[in-house]
Amino acid sequence: MDFNDTPQEAQWRAEFRAWLDENAPKVAGAAPERELEIGGGDYLDRAKRWQAMKFDAGLARITWEPEFGGRGGTSVQQIVFGQEESRYAVPNEAFVIGLGMIAPTLRAVGTPAQQERYLTKLLRGEEIWSQLFSEPGAGSDVASLSTSAVRDGDEWVINGQKVWTSGAQYSDFGEIICRTNPEAEKHKGITAFIVDMKAPGVTIKPLKQMNGGAGFNEVFFDDVRVPHDQLLGDVNEGWTVAITTLMNERVAIGSGGGGGGRGTVHTVIALAKERGVAGDARVRQQLADLYTKTRIQKFLSMRTLTAASQGKVPGPEGSIGKLLGGRIMTQLGELTVTVAGADAAAGNTRLAQAMLAAPAGHIAGGSDEVMKNIIGERVLGLPGEPRPDKGVAWRDVPR
Repeated sequence: MDFNDTPQEAQWRAEFRAWLDENAPKVAGAAPERELEIGGGDYLDRAKRWQAMKFDAGLARITWEPEFGGRGGTSVQQIVFGQEESRYAVPNEAFVIGLGMIAPTLRAVGTPAQQERYLTKLLRGEEIWSQLFSEPGAGSDVASLSTSAVRDGDEWVINGQKVWTSGAQYSDFGEIICRTNPEAEKHKGITAFIVDMKAPGVTIKPLKQMNGGAGFNEVFFDDVRVPHDQLLGDVNEGWTVAITTLMNERVAIGSGGGGGGRGTVHTVIALAKERGVAGDARVRQQLADLYTKTRIQKFLSMRTLTAASQGKVPGPEGSIGKLLGGRIMTQLGELTVTVAGADAAAGNTRLAQAMLAAPAGHIAGGSDEVMKNIIGERVLGLPGEPRPDKGVAWRDVPR
């Protein structure tokens, strides 16, 4: 693959950079270092303003139609814009789930009425979305979920609990998967819905993390009523919908958006120089190893983005980048604290964040073990894991 811009790509890059130079400073702030800061102060106001500015300029989703905030452009244009945008401290985090995971799902399985109602507002930044999959008893094995949805006329009544829901506290809507047929196998009795996060019966409670943030939440549903026209896909076919969302999530996590303009490996290199240990042979070896892995991660993301530019749907290979990304996060955190020394241990939260946030990288979007199974079975073609629950009704599976 040629990583150099073609003349046409160089022209696009210059156009996007000029627009960003003019507009990004209007909303840019200090990049949030902790999830606690996302949604605090004027962050959401700036985030919504920035998304609206991109929408009005046809840059919200370049490949989409103009009515949805695009310009009918190419995937390569979208990639180039993402690379340039990553050079600025613009408030994007609140829309990562909606734009990276929910919007592609709505495009793939949403009805025309749903797409008309939700996509434009999502892309313009008027509404924020979250994903409601994991439960206390269904994390890595999401298909074991027990949150139920029972039909009552033209509505469905949802009861249960979701957990680790990022951004639920400021979300307007969510994509939720529920158990609708307990007599079927666990993957075959699930249905996906669009749920109003402000509806009666929805209770959102933040989860305090060891890094001081509270970006995750547990969400309780008590007789929450959802209209039948908010169904995503078909009844009892929700696992297919969920896979569409998860594939896009893993690509987003594994590729880091394909930007690489503000790679955190450069932060720890600068820290090593600042602390006077850049000449230490052992530190240099660790820095070189980390830098090499981040470059490999970028090449993996470029391969994924190349497939996207050819119109291919994200596949199981996205799990490779996601698995590597978690390992890089851990190595980055450990090396940052090693270089910083007692300063990090004494409470310098900026330096400690890399280490404290690293464990989440091995779990969010699918645990390392799940990623290995996906790679082994769907990429390498190895025999699948034993499935004692195969052919057994969900109701009869021990939990």
